[in-house]
Amino acid sequence: MAADAIDKLDPRELGQNLKLAREQRGFRQEDAARIINVARTTLTAIEQGKRRIKPDELISLVQAYGRSISDFIRPRPMARDFQVQFRGPSSSVKIESEKIVISQVEFQELCRNYLELEIIMGAPLNRNYPVQYRIEGLGAAQAAEGVAIQERNRLGLGDGPLPILRTILEQEVGLRVFYIPFKDSHFSEMYYYDDELGGCLAVNQNHPEERRRWSLAHGYAHFLVHRFKSAIFYESFYEREQFADFFAKFFLMPTSGLTRNYHKLLQSKSKPTIGDLCVLANYYGVSLSALVRRLENLGVAPNGTWERMRERGIKVKDAQEQLGLSPIPEQSSMLPLRYQYLAVEAFEKGEISEGLFATLLRVNRLNARAVTQKLSSHTSDVTHDQLIDISIDQSMQS
Repeated sequence: MAADAIDKLDPRELGQNLKLAREQRGFRQEDAARIINVARTTLTAIEQGKRRIKPDELISLVQAYGRSISDFIRPRPMARDFQVQFRGPSSSVKIESEKIVISQVEFQELCRNYLELEIIMGAPLNRNYPVQYRIEGLGAAQAAEGVAIQERNRLGLGDGPLPILRTILEQEVGLRVFYIPFKDSHFSEMYYYDDELGGCLAVNQNHPEERRRWSLAHGYAHFLVHRFKSAIFYESFYEREQFADFFAKFFLMPTSGLTRNYHKLLQSKSKPTIGDLCVLANYYGVSLSALVRRLENLGVAPNGTWERMRERGIKVKDAQEQLGLSPIPEQSSMLPLRYQYLAVEAFEKGEISEGLFATLLRVNRLNARAVTQKLSSHTSDVTHDQLIDISIDQSMQS
């Protein structure tokens, strides 16, 4: 690489991109400094854009980070001051911050990739955002139910279950939703917003589907009410978390529809069986514990019902299998469907290289050719009814 090619790059932007790549790889500054045989302070200056990197240094770092030179010299949108909202465990649990950073950097990279694809294809995301809801002066439960009802009405969702919640948030609202295998399993979701990227959600891909759906609703609550605020939220802490927890309950299991369906299950019975409750939880796509606690809150199930069920050692999975209940439909792909289609279209039209195509879709570089061959059997007119299986959830390998 010629030095004049580097001289044309904004050193601050290049430094930021190198910092993100280092963090995504899990390297410390000391590790990167040793790779190019400089002091840590020099590496810091490079990442801050205060010292221009030399061509051989850039090549060495790029190779160590498992990336290509084009990732750093092509123009890309930036996500500046990428401060996310987290949802994690009790603050008493020890959090491994380096693992959180790796997942946060991955989230940032995916958001930038999505925006880059839109710019390349001239296809901006259609945003159907409501004005940020104001809930000052209201109790958390009252505010949450009011916002949940208004959002369901705004989106024409009625009071039934939401089996395709991720699709609704992506296509009807215009959020960027990614399912990332968080390095720290204690964390459930991340949320970010700025005017350029819009609303972005990352959900822990390692969690079961019912928990991922809960996390989606929980993160959506922050988008609706706390859109511009960054913070780390811990379960059962802070007023914002209380609101988001209530919103998830009301949005996934609205009072009117849940009450009606609960009484339908009862019919001539005096109380529901465990099987009845499993069927209802499956219908709403939530865990049995979430459903029973919601029924307790509504007053249709006695307080302490779930605790008594748990003490009896109820095996939910066994009960579901005996009832022949199908698993909750999963939408667990790392990347949004629209993102995938944009990448396919950009590659087929020659707007991106095969290497960039593989990078954007998170497929192994060695398998990129096989992916492109598979795509050659499809028309370029990709629709939502023509989902192409390209195994996009493989981890990138250098």
